[in-house]
Amino acid sequence: MKYFAYPALFYKDENLIRVIFPDLNISTQGDSVTEAFLFAKDLLRQYFCYALKYDLDYSLPSKVEDIIPKCKKDEIAMLVDAIVDTKKL
Repeated sequence: MKYFAYPALFYKDENLIRVIFPDLNISTQGDSVTEAFLFAKDLLRQYFCYALKYDLDYSLPSKVEDIIPKCKKDEIAMLVDAIVDTKKL
């Protein structure tokens, strides 16, 4: 098993909550903050399943403290984590 934790930016866009992982250049969205957070966790897990399976390079996570000052007024930075079962790859 491998554990990954990356900062994500959450912001409201019309009726959706959008989520961006700046270090990985991937994004998702949900109808609520809870749904967006769960989708973000799943996206992160899928991203790393693929990266590990195909031995791809990926960026190391920034510190949340470094991301917060870059947030726009309507954005919230949160740490999102995922666990990848490497035995199933």
